[in-house]
Amino acid sequence: MNSPLLYLIRKPKVTIDNPPLLILLHGVGSNENDLFSLSDFLPDSFMIVSVRGPITLGRDRYGWYEISFLGGIPKIDSEQQKSSHQIILKFIDYLKTNYQFNTKQIWIGGFSQGAVMSYSVGLEHPDLIKGIIALSSRLLDETKNNIVMDQESKGQRIYIAHGTNDTVIPVTSARASKDFLDKVGFVPIYKEYTEGHTISREMLKDLVGWLEKELE
Repeated sequence: MNSPLLYLIRKPKVTIDNPPLLILLHGVGSNENDLFSLSDFLPDSFMIVSVRGPITLGRDRYGWYEISFLGGIPKIDSEQQKSSHQIILKFIDYLKTNYQFNTKQIWIGGFSQGAVMSYSVGLEHPDLIKGIIALSSRLLDETKNNIVMDQESKGQRIYIAHGTNDTVIPVTSARASKDFLDKVGFVPIYKEYTEGHTISREMLKDLVGWLEKELE
C-alpha cells in the first residue's frame, strides 16, 4: 500500500516498543516542513509524522481545501474538505501497516486549516483519535453536525490555543469552538495569548507541558 500523502517522520528519541503517534497538519499555503520544524521540541516518546496537504496551491504551497471570499464572506470548498478528511483516514491506515505504534494513542493536531482538519478527523472518529490539538483555528459547522458523543468522545483530550490579535481567524472563533465543545460534553483545555496568527514560543512551551502531562 502506497502512502496517500507525502510526509516527514521523526521516530521516538527514546527506545519504546509502542510509541504514541502525533500527526501534524500544516496551515493553508504551507507544507510538511513547517510544523516538522517543531518536532525537536515535542516529547521524546512520540513518533511524529508531519503531512503535506493533498491540494497544490503553488510552489511548495499546499492545503486541505480551498476557500473563496465572494461577497467578503469566506466559504470553504466542502467537497475538498470531505475528500481530505477521507485521505487522512486512509493515511492513518497506511501508517498502521508500515510502522509500529500504539494505536490507542493516536494524536492529531495542526495550525489554522490543519487544525480545522484535526478537529474534523478527531471529533468525528473518537474511536481512532485519542487527542486533538487546535492552534489558531476554528470548528466547522459541518464538523459540529457530525459529532456523536459517546464514551470514547468523553475520554478525548483537546487542547486549544489562539492569539487575541489574530486577524486571519479571529479569537472569537476559537472561543465559540470552545463553548460548543463544552456544551456538548467535551472538556477542552483553552488558552489565549497576545499574539497574531502564529505559534509563539509561549504557546509551544505550554503545549509541550500539556502533552508531557497527558503522556505520564
